[in-house]
Amino acid sequence: MRSIAIACALLCAVTTAPANAAEDGGAQPLIIGGAPVSSAPWAAAVYRSGSFTCSGTILAPQWVLTAKHCVGAGLSVRVGNVYRAQGTPSSVTRYVSHPQADMSLLQLATPIQTSQYSRLADANPPTGSTNQLYGWGYTSRTGPVSPQLKTADVRLTSICRDYYGGQALCTTRITGNAWSGDSGGPQVYNGLQVGVASTADGTSTQQYSSVPAVRAWIRSTSGV
Repeated sequence: MRSIAIACALLCAVTTAPANAAEDGGAQPLIIGGAPVSSAPWAAAVYRSGSFTCSGTILAPQWVLTAKHCVGAGLSVRVGNVYRAQGTPSSVTRYVSHPQADMSLLQLATPIQTSQYSRLADANPPTGSTNQLYGWGYTSRTGPVSPQLKTADVRLTSICRDYYGGQALCTTRITGNAWSGDSGGPQVYNGLQVGVASTADGTSTQQYSSVPAVRAWIRSTSGV
């Protein structure tokens, strides 16, 4: 899944790159493998200057959670529909980024009511557990971009670090894997969001910034 553009110097310097995307025409694999999702009222698609950039989740009527490497000028979101172009729109009045972790909270100009907001975990899932990833993007290295949200099962292997050095959840592919364009999207365990997509190798492994590790910051910033 691909969500925002990354500087060439960064992409060329490391094998594992932020799981983000440019725009629909240039996005790379979002979830490779996996399956389409039929309902996700908590899902948020993040746009920059009108172009799809990242995945995310809505936590409350005015707050969306995504990755820090996704944010910048001209942000807006579409929320509540598995077909991202059909989601309820809102512009973003401001974003607040965590100082050490790959996470940002987006405050929406227009509150969005949905039937289910993302519920956040207070503890990391156990090693060896099966978790789910969600996001939009290319379904193979050559495309096309998936207009419908996808999901895949992954296995938690260890606690590691995200793109900014914050605590992260390392997983390996079971039914699919994340790649550019999935940035900011959720990792879920037992119905609770445990991670936010940060980096991936595009083949099997990915690192999602740990939600429980920054739970106090999310609560103090958004009240959620």
